[in-house]
Amino acid sequence: MDDLNSEPTLPPIRATRFDAINSLFDELPQLSEFMVERPQSGEGYRGFLERLRTSATPEDAIIFTAFAITPKSAIQWALDCILTLQPEQPWSDTQLMNWITAWLEDPKPETRWKALELSLFATPRSPIVQLGLAVGWSGGPLAPNDLVEMPAWRAPRAISAAVLRAIGNLPAEQRSTGIEYALDRAAGLFRVH
Repeated sequence: MDDLNSEPTLPPIRATRFDAINSLFDELPQLSEFMVERPQSGEGYRGFLERLRTSATPEDAIIFTAFAITPKSAIQWALDCILTLQPEQPWSDTQLMNWITAWLEDPKPETRWKALELSLFATPRSPIVQLGLAVGWSGGPLAPNDLVEMPAWRAPRAISAAVLRAIGNLPAEQRSTGIEYALDRAAGLFRVH
């Protein structure tokens, strides 16, 4: 019986990049180039997401999600969305999908570099390839012994492109359902867990 109570409580984990939504727009000003809306005074992450979701362009909510949450969480969200929206992946994406999954399980630089390498030379630019680019651009040097790092906005841009491309690959009558699915999954990320 004592074993049930011996587990220490884990502290909450924040999924967003920044505590305040305004910090997101201040630190990643490129976000304003990809979407028009800005948070209103006193509006938090979840409220802004819901406002974008019900706007004339709910795709902006997908872009916002990719930028607002941490790269690893965003890549996991995007992978889940892609695999649900397009359960049949082309065989050419299988190896890259394995590298993305390996990076999510253990984000080592070598795994990130391999995902980037495969993505840079892949054709066509499928949703999985876009996601592989996001893994490669998620932080750190682009290659061993290389000091160059990608700007922080590049990974979320590739993440949003991956999800939007997966939705765009759906038949026209299923796209709104695809957007709703992705945003339902996103809404859970804007809470402390």
